[in-house]
Amino acid sequence: MLAIVLVAACGKEKEVPLSPGSQVLALGDSLTAGAGVTPEEAWPDLLAKRTGWVVINGGVSGDTSGDALQRLPALLEEHTPVLVLVTLGGNDMLRHIPQDVTVANLETILTQIKSHGAKAVLLATPKASVAGVVFQNLTVPDFYREVADRQQVPLIEDAIADVLSDPQLKGDPLHPNAAGHALLSGKIFDELKSIGYVR
Repeated sequence: MLAIVLVAACGKEKEVPLSPGSQVLALGDSLTAGAGVTPEEAWPDLLAKRTGWVVINGGVSGDTSGDALQRLPALLEEHTPVLVLVTLGGNDMLRHIPQDVTVANLETILTQIKSHGAKAVLLATPKASVAGVVFQNLTVPDFYREVADRQQVPLIEDAIADVLSDPQLKGDPLHPNAAGHALLSGKIFDELKSIGYVR
């Protein structure tokens, strides 16, 4: 039985590491843009410093998945990234956009990224929850895992939820402070390393 588990664990090949100077696009909303912190304190800039990649901050505060989908073609053309980190869905949930619309937008975004010759990683955003805030245990909706599985892209599931569950790491109820972004960049770095993109 142990041998079967080990084979299954080793069966999924890691991605090829990205060299320093690689163009990476962070597509998202205010969590990516860095609302409440300076651009240098936001996780995309911190990730760039950790990896040596050129990380383009494609976060726009207030963006829904539909807004980002509209912006994506121009960003892909301008920057020709080799990897796109997709962090969307939070504003969809806050505005009560139907889940099937969000799912369709995320799937289209991931399909466009791959058709442009880039790799994609999906980052899950937790659902705003009074209970989650009170008990410091925000959780992410199941649709992120379902989208990632269907699109066959890696999912960074808990990084954002872990940071936003800790009130000491937030500048307001919805956004990380500088310390939160620092921790988030480290969590994303570790996940990307386990995926294979970081040596």
